Amino acid sequence: MKNKHRIGQVLTAGALALACAFAAPAYAQNDKMTPIATPAQPDAIVLGTGPLPGATAQESWHSQYGSVFARNVTVATLTPFLPDPAKATGAAVIVAPGGGFKTLSMNNEGWDVAKALADKGVAAFVLKYRLNPTPAGMDAFAEEMAKMFSGAARPARPPSQDPDALAPQLADARAAFALVRARSRTWHVDPDRIGMLGFSAGAMLTMVTALHGQDAKPAFIGDIYGPLAAAKVPADAPPLFVALAADDPLFGNGGFGLIDSWRAAKRPVEFHLFEQGGHGFGMYQKPTTSTGWFDAFARWLGMHGYLKPAR
Repeated sequence: MKNKHRIGQVLTAGALALACAFAAPAYAQNDKMTPIATPAQPDAIVLGTGPLPGATAQESWHSQYGSVFARNVTVATLTPFLPDPAKATGAAVIVAPGGGFKTLSMNNEGWDVAKALADKGVAAFVLKYRLNPTPAGMDAFAEEMAKMFSGAARPARPPSQDPDALAPQLADARAAFALVRARSRTWHVDPDRIGMLGFSAGAMLTMVTALHGQDAKPAFIGDIYGPLAAAKVPADAPPLFVALAADDPLFGNGGFGLIDSWRAAKRPVEFHLFEQGGHGFGMYQKPTTSTGWFDAFARWLGMHGYLKPAR
């Protein structure tokens, strides 16, 4: 257990430092973390997984890279973004933003993604999952980040698909699937057509949910610049979409074992390796071809029949 805890700590440090250092070089002029008031979230639904054990700091938000981030999340919520009923397909996606399990990129990897999915007729639900604690003060948090930068060149191996390392987050993801299925009629969602899409740390959570989420059972999953370590893939693993930049300083040089694992299990997988894009490109409009990942993902959803109502 101590070893698992240590792996999680190292991963968090490496992932958070690199995610923030390379998330959006085009927004370098806005890289300062500026505290902001907690945005109104009138549609956010508390998932009921309880407060994060031992947490003392209150949830806080800041702006950076022209986007907004949440940290010290101790109570998980799910925010629906529903499509126009006239174009709804019945498919749904639970969106898990990234941020090294210490912060969440709510705009770039959450709300903006959900809005784009809803525009395609797919119901989207942004999961604000519980996070590891950080200092309450912004200066102390920034100092902690600066210390992490020094180790950014030595990314740690992720905790693979270890459900124990992400127990609170996995509980949040399972609760999100349960809630969407419980309200599927109200939200016009087919309970058998709910997938999950995650970014960086959110991609790790997506993989853990797919492989160890028990009742979650996502119909399909998207792994956007997450680690691609080999995994034991069950015979009924969901179709997998992966997007990664070759120059991703965190996961670009770690091999593609996950892709090989999915193929060896004879499960559907699509892999986009972009020449450039760094880590954390998300919905930022950059001059690299990585910006096209969402269009590719939407076409992939269409290929699997999720952009039309089920027959």
